[in-house]
Amino acid sequence: MDKIRKWYEKVRTFLKEVKIEMKKVTWPNRDDLTTYTVVVLIVVLIMAVYIGIVDRVMGLFLRLFLHI
Repeated sequence: MDKIRKWYEKVRTFLKEVKIEMKKVTWPNRDDLTTYTVVVLIVVLIMAVYIGIVDRVMGLFLRLFLHI
């Protein structure tokens, strides 16, 4: 029983601390969130295109090197 009580107290303390820390968080407003989302999507798109191009070029070099 003592183990369960200690575990319960640890969980309770953890949740209290989470609540305190969450009050300290500064959440972005709607405009900031929209801006950040657009920036992330653009960067992901650019990286996907870049990785696709590098993959295509490396594939061509590999085919030429192996004569496939």
